[in-house]
Amino acid sequence: MTKKPLYGDATSQPANHKAGGWIDGLDRSRKSGPFLESHPMDTMGMSTKAVHAGTHDDPRTGAVGTPIYQSSTFILHEETYGSIEEGFGRDRFIYTRYGNPSQWAVQEKLAALEGAESALVFSSGMAAISAAVLALVDKGAHVVAASDLYGGTFNLFNQEFPSLGMSATLVDSYDIEAIEAAIQPNTQILYFETITNPVLKVVDIPALVDIARRHNLRLVMDSTFAPPPVMKPLEMGVDLVVHSASKYLNGHSDLIAGVVCGSRKLVDMVWPRLLNYGGQLDPHAAFLLERGLKTLDIRMRAHEQSATALSKFLETHPCVEKVLYPMLPSHPDHERAKELMQMGTGNVTFFVKGGDQAAIRLLDHLHLPKQATSLGGIESLISLPFNSSQASMTSRQRADIGILPGCVRLSVGIEDADDLIADFDQALNAITDMKGAA
Repeated sequence: MTKKPLYGDATSQPANHKAGGWIDGLDRSRKSGPFLESHPMDTMGMSTKAVHAGTHDDPRTGAVGTPIYQSSTFILHEETYGSIEEGFGRDRFIYTRYGNPSQWAVQEKLAALEGAESALVFSSGMAAISAAVLALVDKGAHVVAASDLYGGTFNLFNQEFPSLGMSATLVDSYDIEAIEAAIQPNTQILYFETITNPVLKVVDIPALVDIARRHNLRLVMDSTFAPPPVMKPLEMGVDLVVHSASKYLNGHSDLIAGVVCGSRKLVDMVWPRLLNYGGQLDPHAAFLLERGLKTLDIRMRAHEQSATALSKFLETHPCVEKVLYPMLPSHPDHERAKELMQMGTGNVTFFVKGGDQAAIRLLDHLHLPKQATSLGGIESLISLPFNSSQASMTSRQRADIGILPGCVRLSVGIEDADDLIADFDQALNAITDMKGAA
């Protein structure tokens, strides 16, 4: 069967002026998407969605898998002009800054995985976060956010907000009463992370949803540490979910990207900020992200398996003071993790006896994990917060959010658990021997 040329989502309907005009009467309906073509994915499993949702067979050549549409612009047709005039240009291919088939394919896959009506991909996680936040606030707005945010988001609220005539109050993610008390008359959104970095607090999402609803606020959550196989915040009532797609979603440490997922109405509000701020994802990068997403579910199972085994080993080693992994009964949020998380992740934080200098020696003796920032890759990555992600903080500031001397941040890859355990065993024994010799 010959397929029609790919012009955009043909199911999207123009404005119905006969009903009174959607601009004034708000009677224009929004469809989920935009999608390349219909895929009945709602009842499918996570791995099936990861493989098939959004993936587009090339209508011209029959190639299996979405081609890279490396084009800056697209041929305009009568329906395209009508789309622009009627106000639904997002549903047609016009110019790659507005949308591209490579972007749409990965956006549809992400929406299916998150259980969202719509998704947008960005050139970085911070591009996604900035666009999502600024789409939901007005001049003079106030935001209540977590005190232990990712550094880029922290800087957005502390450096950029004041210059835009806005403000933010940062509160401990655990302190639900303080979060509610921080709400002001001009508060417009709550911004939190599902699992914090690096001490892996599992945030009480239902409590935050309740606060947001009672105070008529939007709740935005960064779920980078809890991708869809682990947690689906939208299903719990969160308004928008953002990710650094460079991490678990892509999973191969070869891409910088971000994503926003949510209702079509809210994502349509974010889309103009994508256009205005210029954070579009290149078509080739979109291809890489779609490729990475196809193995997300099976990768997460491998991450969890190795991380669980390694964290249990680390708990028993005499050179380790404490281990933080939400799937361990010893984690302070273990019960909440069992309630909110479908599985574990690869993130493990532990504290080496002997402080930061002992942690430095440990990294020097390890062979498999790479000393590098980031997380969620197929290879294990390891770093020390005091001289990397939280280096700009004072020791007291780090201690206030639980980053004590000897803190090690580990992103467990998909290596065999036995090999990782053997490597950590020899490295920990080596620094123990050095201490004894000293």
